[in-house]
Amino acid sequence: MSACRRRTVLLAALWFLAGGESAAQPQPIVERVDVARVIIDVRVVDDDGRPIRGLEPDDFEVRIDDEPVRVESAFWVGDDPGNDASDGALARDNLRSTEIAGFLEPADRGQLIVFVVQKSLVHSRALGLLRLLMFSERLLAGITPADRVAVVSFDSHLKIWVDFTDDLDRVETVLSEEIMFGRPPVLEPEGEPSLLATLSQEEGRRTWEIQEALRELGEALEPLPGAKSVVLIGYGFGDLRVVLGMVGSRLDDRYDEARAALEAARASVFTLDVTQADYHTFEHGLQMVAQDTGGFFVRTYQRPPRRALERVANAIAGRYVLFTERPDIEPGEYPIEVDVADVDGTVLARSTYVAR
Repeated sequence: MSACRRRTVLLAALWFLAGGESAAQPQPIVERVDVARVIIDVRVVDDDGRPIRGLEPDDFEVRIDDEPVRVESAFWVGDDPGNDASDGALARDNLRSTEIAGFLEPADRGQLIVFVVQKSLVHSRALGLLRLLMFSERLLAGITPADRVAVVSFDSHLKIWVDFTDDLDRVETVLSEEIMFGRPPVLEPEGEPSLLATLSQEEGRRTWEIQEALRELGEALEPLPGAKSVVLIGYGFGDLRVVLGMVGSRLDDRYDEARAALEAARASVFTLDVTQADYHTFEHGLQMVAQDTGGFFVRTYQRPPRRALERVANAIAGRYVLFTERPDIEPGEYPIEVDVADVDGTVLARSTYVAR
């Protein structure tokens, strides 16, 4: 008989023997209180995107709706074999949501990373994209054997090229050789985790705008445990507008839906702008989605492509997972601010908290 079953039988026997006395005495009321916590994925990086490690809970300052909340724990998750907290952090990071209550089960998986390539044959965009994809192996430099990588593209519609895999040679071949002028293969879900479990090629063919593609990607990632990194290589998005004779772009409800889906999935978006220009109209979309989800924006024009790629590769190598108290506020969307005291670095975290 297993230990678990013996324990169950013993408890049943004790309950039976104590039944007469229990019936005569009033039973105390026992209440179980689940104290919910807010999860915030945070990166603290230097100018080259390299993570700043070794931070403790007291180093972080978090405000939700402009009110401070207590940081109860902070765990590093990433490629730092010298950090004894890594396994514990993974055990606590087997979570798909941005809020928890109850108990967590251990996880034995690494990070989930999605490369999104926004294609265009416009000369100023295509040239920059080709330059970047030539050095795509730089993006894979920090990926570990435990991580899983997927590749999708968007031109006239969303296409899935590689489901989550640890085959980095295949990923590099798709990025550097196939994705610009080839056709995606026929794919079927194989094991877990899988994008194709919730996002099919057929759905992709009905997705004609990049904001919708980002929303669907977020919705596909949300059921999968842990935080995710999305690397968007493209030229941006938004609706053209002219104000006082100046051309600009505007983000509408489609973007808001995409941002909400990505934040719910714990997906941080890092954007690489391939347009060969000092400034262009659609870069605003790339800047906003990075800022809102806890990533950063990199303009690749007039800078070595390798350096831009390495900066992103450094940043996605790891992150802190903060557990904070949940503020006592009404349901709704509230701003989040995360700072680090006495550290010379850039703090990256999502911009909003949704109280339910």
